[in-house]
Amino acid sequence: MASLLDAVDARTQLVGENRLELLMFRLTGSQVFAINVFKVQEVQRMPKLNMLPKRHYIVTGVTHVRGQTIPVIDLSKAIGLPEVEDTSQCNIIITEYNRSVQAFMACSVDRIVNMNWEQIQPPPKGSGRDHYLTAICQMGEEIVEIIDVEKVLAKIKNYLHEVGAVGEMDMQNNCIYRTASHLTALIVDDSRTAAQQIKSTLGIIGLNVVERSDGAKGLELLKQMADEGKNVSEEFCMVITDAEMPEMDGYRLTSEIRSDPRLRDLYVVMHTSLSGNFNQAMVEKVGCDHFISKFQPDKLAALVTDRIQQIIDEKKLVDPDPDATHDEHV
Repeated sequence: MASLLDAVDARTQLVGENRLELLMFRLTGSQVFAINVFKVQEVQRMPKLNMLPKRHYIVTGVTHVRGQTIPVIDLSKAIGLPEVEDTSQCNIIITEYNRSVQAFMACSVDRIVNMNWEQIQPPPKGSGRDHYLTAICQMGEEIVEIIDVEKVLAKIKNYLHEVGAVGEMDMQNNCIYRTASHLTALIVDDSRTAAQQIKSTLGIIGLNVVERSDGAKGLELLKQMADEGKNVSEEFCMVITDAEMPEMDGYRLTSEIRSDPRLRDLYVVMHTSLSGNFNQAMVEKVGCDHFISKFQPDKLAALVTDRIQQIIDEKKLVDPDPDATHDEHV
C-alpha cells in the first residue's frame, strides 16, 4: 500500500497549476468515490479496533497509529450506504482535517489520479446525492463522486459557533464592531457547511458577506466589478477562500488575483481543512496574506478583527458611532 502514496511527497508541485490528486476507493457497491490526496497521511490494512462505549453510530472504533489514538469512521454508514459486514479485507485511509487526525474505512483503495480542477464539477442539482458530495468527475466511463468530508465530520464534531475571542474584547474594540457593519467580505467556498461556519463567525462581528461557490465564480465577480470601474479592494475588506474547489481552486484564485493590477491589493485569507507546514509554504508561494485551518472560530474572529483594526489604522477612520454599544449593531 505504501507504493500507492509514493507520489504524495511531490504534491506541492501542483500548487498554482489548478491541479489536484484524488485518492480513489470503493465502499459498499461498485460506485467509485474519492478524496483529495492532500488530506491523506497514509493508507493501511484494517487494523484491530478498540471499541468505545457510547460511541457515535458512524464510528467503528479507535486504533493506535504512531503513538496516536484516532477514531475509525465507517464512511459507508456516514453517507447513507449499507454497513460493511466483513471488515477484515478493508483498508483505512488516515487523514488530517481541521488539525485533527481520523481514519475512514473503505472496502478497497484503488489508485491516485492527477486531474485539473476544471474537470471537477459540482454534483448535479436534484440528483438526491449532493447531501454528501462536494463534487464529481469522470474517469473514462465511470463517474467518480468526491465526498464532502467536512459534512461527514460535522456529524461527530461539535463545531463551536460561539466565538470566545469576540466576547473577550474590551470596550475599545467596540469601534471594530461598528466599522465592520460598513465593510464586506467575500467568501469563496464550495462547502455549504464551511461557508455557514464562516458566516456565523463574521456575523457575530457584524461584517457583511458576499458568497461564491468556487474560485472561478469568485474571480468572475471580482473582474466584473473591476471592469465596472470599482475599486475592488475598497469593496471587499478581505477574501476568505477555500483551497480545494471545483472549476478553480483557491491557490489559482489567489494567483489570478495577484497577477491582475486591479485586484492585487485584495487581502486574501486561505481558510482550509488542509493543514501542515507544506500548506503554509504553498500559501506563501501564491501570495496569500494569511492561512488558517478550518474550523477555528476564535482564531478566525481574531484574524478578522485584526484586519478591521488594520483598516481603521491605515485609513485613520473615525468611529462611526462612538457612543453606541455593540449590542445595538449586532
